[in-house]
Amino acid sequence: MTYTLEGSTGTWEIVVGLEVHAQVISQSKLFSGASTLFGGEPNTQVSLIDAGFPGMLPVINHECVAQAIRTGLGLKAHINLESHFDRKNYFYADLPQGYQISQFTHPIVGSGVVEIELSDGSTRQIGVTRLHLEQDAGKLLHDQDPKRSFVDLNRAGVALMEIVSEPDIRSPEEAGAYLRKMRQILRYLGTCDGNMDEGSMRADVNVSVRKAGEPFRTRCEIKNVNSIRFVTQAIEIEAMRQIEVWESGGSVDQETRLFDPGRGETRSLRSKEDAHDYRYFPDPDLLPLVVEQSWVDELKACLPELPDEKRARFQTEYGITAYDSGVLVAEQSMADFYESVAKGRDGKMTAAWMTGDFFAALNRTGKAIEESPVGADKLGGMLDLITDGTINGKIAKEVLETMFETGEAPLEIVERKGLRQVTDTGAIEAAADEIIAANQDKVEQYLGGKDKLFGFFVGQVMKATQGKANPAIVNDILKKKIHG
Repeated sequence: MTYTLEGSTGTWEIVVGLEVHAQVISQSKLFSGASTLFGGEPNTQVSLIDAGFPGMLPVINHECVAQAIRTGLGLKAHINLESHFDRKNYFYADLPQGYQISQFTHPIVGSGVVEIELSDGSTRQIGVTRLHLEQDAGKLLHDQDPKRSFVDLNRAGVALMEIVSEPDIRSPEEAGAYLRKMRQILRYLGTCDGNMDEGSMRADVNVSVRKAGEPFRTRCEIKNVNSIRFVTQAIEIEAMRQIEVWESGGSVDQETRLFDPGRGETRSLRSKEDAHDYRYFPDPDLLPLVVEQSWVDELKACLPELPDEKRARFQTEYGITAYDSGVLVAEQSMADFYESVAKGRDGKMTAAWMTGDFFAALNRTGKAIEESPVGADKLGGMLDLITDGTINGKIAKEVLETMFETGEAPLEIVERKGLRQVTDTGAIEAAADEIIAANQDKVEQYLGGKDKLFGFFVGQVMKATQGKANPAIVNDILKKKIHG
């Protein structure tokens, strides 16, 4: 389904391209040995190179290069065996060198593709133009003093991957799906933690609008958007602004804008720079970066199973639905947990309990799956008790709740609370006889065609046995007794 916006002159289409800035997971910076640990005291993780002292020579971080290649492979992209570093010249207080070491004409990773899933079940492929390595800038703090801005250079020089998409995105939903998928791939690969709150992943959003069938019109870039929700909001707000400009007879100027979520508007920041404004030139301190195909092949052989492949395998191997597999592979830790429980057990049953009561309990207790007091072994043990008839589904809910509260093993809880399922047909028959005798009017109504009343009898017997009766046995006994 095509997403469009309505203006006074008719229907408009959105065209979006995203530049994702992803901080590389590495212990030291791209060209220095300074720490990359988040949350340190301001300006305590700054080398002489990061601070822009004269005469300091950058040295490339081998692991950052490996991480960029892993990411390129995960995006099914072309790896360039030779790439170059350039100086991107601009002056700002958080950039002590007066230039940023980046890659312009020859990036380390070329074209790739990301497949996204949309809410209607459809999929789309979004092209990736390139991935290049560059230094991050420092951070300016404007709220520490009424008259001065402070600068923290701890982030200066941290390795960034800038991942540039083709202008293939056509709706806010597609932009959100692309960012979620990109974050998921990066986290599976272990190349970026994807934490948008801490700024380790952020996006520049390029937006333009056009009438159906037209070539691209002028785009505007919305800078440094740090949440997926804000990206989707900014796209719609900026698109409507541009539509109003075009429809009023004006023209959209190519520029950089900021998104203000509080006011629900984008504001002009500066006219859009072109490459010549940055005066790019090859960095004289760095030789061309040349990697061997054999090393790329080694890195490829060691890649983890990625989300799309894992999702397909879960459906085939465990017989679960596309929806459930999508939920379970959203995070690698979640997928690993599911597989630990499902191996040797009913995959569908495992998925139903995990996506239902187990996730509900995690949400209720505010815990991530890594912090769960109920590990995979204990959840699996509880499912085994259902399978072997020790407990039924209703009792299992109580057992799971108690496990979250106490951390006990499921069988310990069953024995301590006396929760074993009643399979004694004599006890169930006695309860059924009592319920039938006390509700002869309902028996006649049921036999007269009110089939739904059968659920009443089942419920009453379960209540009489404190929910411990085996439901299958209850159903069987009631049918025999009522129908004679």
